[in-house]
Amino acid sequence: MATSPVPSALDASPLPALRLDRGSGLPLGAQLAAALRREALGGRLRDGDRLPSTRALAVRLGVSRTVTAAAYEELQAEGWLHGRTGAGTFVAARPPLTGPDPADRTAPPVPTPTVPPAAPRDAPRDATLLDLSPGMPWVAGIDRSAWRRAWRRAADGPPAGRRELAGAADYRRAVADTFLAHRGLLVVDPLAPDGVLATAGTSAAVGELATAVLRPGDRVAIEEPGYGRAVAWLRAAGVDVVHVPVDGQGLDPDAVPADVRAVYCSPAHQFPLGARMPVARRVRLVERARRHGWLLVEDDYDGELRFDVAPSPLLAALARDVVVHLGTTSKVLSPSLGCGWMVAPPAVAAQVLAHRARTSTTPALAGQLVLAEFARTGDLGRHLRRLRRELASRRALLVGELGRHGVAVPGIDAGAHVAVRLPDAAAEAAALAAGAAAGLRLDPLSRHYHGPRPGHGLAIGYAALERTELATVIASLAVIMHG
Repeated sequence: MATSPVPSALDASPLPALRLDRGSGLPLGAQLAAALRREALGGRLRDGDRLPSTRALAVRLGVSRTVTAAAYEELQAEGWLHGRTGAGTFVAARPPLTGPDPADRTAPPVPTPTVPPAAPRDAPRDATLLDLSPGMPWVAGIDRSAWRRAWRRAADGPPAGRRELAGAADYRRAVADTFLAHRGLLVVDPLAPDGVLATAGTSAAVGELATAVLRPGDRVAIEEPGYGRAVAWLRAAGVDVVHVPVDGQGLDPDAVPADVRAVYCSPAHQFPLGARMPVARRVRLVERARRHGWLLVEDDYDGELRFDVAPSPLLAALARDVVVHLGTTSKVLSPSLGCGWMVAPPAVAAQVLAHRARTSTTPALAGQLVLAEFARTGDLGRHLRRLRRELASRRALLVGELGRHGVAVPGIDAGAHVAVRLPDAAAEAAALAAGAAAGLRLDPLSRHYHGPRPGHGLAIGYAALERTELATVIASLAVIMHG
């Protein structure tokens, strides 16, 4: 393995030795960013430490300055570093590493809840309208030949004679390798009980947590606006949902009541408004979780769809002891696979597995086997690269056209949807009517508010459209929003 060493000291910088693997398929800039994150997480870089310039670091590493600049840019975008004009680049925050195991704070399991009511988006749709609802993937971009191969190879093995409570082994390994490792969540043994658990998706996983870990009367804080299906599952389990407003940086940890049992949030890309929670808030959220005994539920519903820099590190990578990480394949492949995953503290994972054993409810294996084959052949990695390029292009077209009409689009450069604000309910209703007249099914932003004071606007998905339809649709949207 060819590596580039860095001396143990860089001038007066506290930067320790780093190593980059030139033989790895991961870009050197992404490797360097990941290495610097690890140094901050391990305490070897501290809040306020000054880093060498991009030029000096490039010389010591023997790489192009483009590599070091890309790493610094990525870490600044995530909130790990900040620059001071004329002074240099400094470490902005170092999350805490250790904390008490929450095992003694988990609740006993309770009976299975009723299935939550369907959200409005599940109602019958007018097939004559182009559907711009958020959450729909780019299925047209899946390589059909690779897709068929994965299904055929998944069927080569013998039929399973029993349920797999934690999920298929190959699937759990594929999740750890493809979706978690490069984002800082290193799962040493994906097959351990507290490794990777297969789920049927993030919605189903929230239902399992509500049933197996929470109990009726528990209070759970959730983002406002936020994910309606999570709210539905929690309420179906008798949980008291506490709505915490979000701002341009996502959930404010200090706005969460101290007496909640858990906090549900989407820190990498807040749904539906699109904010990214900066490192300082993540640190504060973890600190409060440990002080008050909260369980943090991280919904990483579209974490692979990041276009400006590499996908953000996971909240669970900062605090495995208090975070339940949830992910899904429904935004990057197809919801028809019915595949998601959970990485949880040992006591929480044990309760989920016990609930599955008791109720004989486990995620279906078929989709897991297909995903594992798709990953094994490298087709998943190729698809993710195509997907990012395509959606980045689509988002740029949409945001650019809306901007030319004076419509601001908040949120980071990521995902498969945008949210735009409107002044009131009347403006929202007029936009929906104008969209229907133009042949578009639009999603009202007010639908994603679940407390007493909804906001208004549109949540616009741009992944499911045919590429040939996109330019016309975007032009119509700009006129609708401007009008």
